[in-house]
Amino acid sequence: MKKRWISILSLVGICGLFLPFVRTFAQSETVALLVQKYKLYQEQFAALETVEDIEENGYERIEDQSFPILLESFGEEEVICLPVIHREYHRLAVLITDSEGKVLYKTDQLETNYKYLEKLEQPTKSLTAVSFQDLNHDGLTDIVLITSCENATGEHAGEPYKVGDVLFQRDGGFYRDWRISDKINRFSMNKSADFIASYVRDGNSTEILYTATTLEELLESGFQIVEEQNYTRNFEKQGRLQVVPGILKMAEYDIFMIYLVNEQGYIVWSFQPMADYDNLYALKGMTCRDMDGDGMKDILVLARYSYSGPDGELLIDTKCSIYYQRTEGFAEDTDFAATYQCTEEDTVGELVEIIREYWGWPKEE
Repeated sequence: MKKRWISILSLVGICGLFLPFVRTFAQSETVALLVQKYKLYQEQFAALETVEDIEENGYERIEDQSFPILLESFGEEEVICLPVIHREYHRLAVLITDSEGKVLYKTDQLETNYKYLEKLEQPTKSLTAVSFQDLNHDGLTDIVLITSCENATGEHAGEPYKVGDVLFQRDGGFYRDWRISDKINRFSMNKSADFIASYVRDGNSTEILYTATTLEELLESGFQIVEEQNYTRNFEKQGRLQVVPGILKMAEYDIFMIYLVNEQGYIVWSFQPMADYDNLYALKGMTCRDMDGDGMKDILVLARYSYSGPDGELLIDTKCSIYYQRTEGFAEDTDFAATYQCTEEDTVGELVEIIREYWGWPKEE
């Protein structure tokens, strides 16, 4: 029996020695398959020489975002800006074709194709906007693109989001400045083509909303305080702070933020209740009261936000945002939000009672 156990242990030991090699082999097989698929994808993209090549190489035309346009460096005749998307991998490409369907220029080097790093499959669902404007003041028409994406996995799976991009025209082709594309999306300036133009062409930016260290910096950059909700409160763990809600106007949008500012004028905390909505439609109210029964003041924000629907229609949602005070700062609510759907009729006072009841407070008579 003892020898048998020794044999088994020896076998386990041998398997343990070989396990890293097995894993390495499996990983190399996966990498090899990915390389093979990427090579095939590259061949399909390279084969797009006329519009007749689109379908047989795995792409679909996006007809409703295809437009004739005069592009200065492509000659005096109109060309067609024809976006296409790969059926299997959902990678977007932009083709410039002549009147006979010949591809004069093509690119798939687009921001929306790099949301899943090191993956062929991308989360692009649709191309929501194409705009033609001279954004860098060189007299050449540039292309603005906005896609709608949706992650299949992860914390925000199923939540649609936008990705903006700009193709700058140059010498019969286009180039993309990744630094501009990064800021467009990192600072939520991808809400519309006009919003992107306001940043790229006119030099406006929402970046200050995320990088300012003082209230003075915000005000110098055009931040407008909502005075009726601007007050000072003593937060038990954070000290005496000024609650400063306000908006920054860009293009046709009001971008809503809330800051907590100390007595020296420095920003110690910030909140973005509007999340991925396009615009603050109406601020219905705010309050700083204990919601979860821990004896510390929390922050409740009730507002209505607007955004564009799938067909470009204006949609409006009512949203309640709660920020619970903790020893180290504030934590945004997810529990109550998952159980309660706000309506246009809700008020701040009514919501306070509903939230407190959710956390086990006795209902006030």
